[in-house]
Amino acid sequence: MTGRQSSLSESTTERSTPPCVLVFSGSDPSGGAGLQADITAIAGLGAHPMSVVTVLTVQDNQRVFGVYPVAADLVHQQAQVLVDRIEIAAVKLGIVGNRANADVIAAIIRQLRACQPDLPVVFDPVLANGAGDTLSTEDPIAALAPLFALATVITPNRIEANRLCGSPSSADHDPDVQAQQLLARGCQHVLLKGGHGPEQDHVLNRWYTREHQQSWRWPRLQGEFHGSGCTLAAALAALLAQGMSMEQAISAAQTYCQQTLTSSYGIADGQRIPNRLKQLA
Repeated sequence: MTGRQSSLSESTTERSTPPCVLVFSGSDPSGGAGLQADITAIAGLGAHPMSVVTVLTVQDNQRVFGVYPVAADLVHQQAQVLVDRIEIAAVKLGIVGNRANADVIAAIIRQLRACQPDLPVVFDPVLANGAGDTLSTEDPIAALAPLFALATVITPNRIEANRLCGSPSSADHDPDVQAQQLLARGCQHVLLKGGHGPEQDHVLNRWYTREHQQSWRWPRLQGEFHGSGCTLAAALAALLAQGMSMEQAISAAQTYCQQTLTSSYGIADGQRIPNRLKQLA
């Protein structure tokens, strides 16, 4: 072996391997949300994304025109070959499409937790896009039922929290009550996102555990964004995979998400795309 070859070999051996985040979500052809958002956010924050496609969608940066769940057997096959060979540092859940896929995902998580009881699972319970277009072929709330008890942290926005807690038309539903209802389903942490809240000049995000509550206030930016919730949840998964505490990860993920929205760009009229290549300061 030449000196150059030896140097390259040593460099490759010494290079650190980023932690791997296993992502279950739907494909968004516009590149703004779903798996495409997850992949860029996770990679941008220094972890390695591994993507299992649960749903194929027909959508642009504004509307969803079709939702086609992947067969549950294929979801299982995609994930199983990865978990059989590769160490998983965190799991991020997005759109699942139907109950059969949720059952498969729950089984994979239980399999991983048998060896990694503290494996972080970030659950973004996506029920619809920003325009209200549904992202499931079944009752989306019933489809998600197997996943709540397996979530380390769940990250609903205000609209999703209202629907999950049975009050879709209640604009003033108490977020403290909603958080306790979600915690009662088995998840350990709840991050209620405030982007759809009534505040005009700021966004108020609230983090709850059974014993603790903390909030963050962010300036409300003009315009609408495609995949902001995906960005925040994926960032949270990437940071937990790298060993951050929940408080540190939630705070840093929000900072990153705000940066991506501040530097967002348009690809057409309508919702803007977060710039997920923006590094966390």
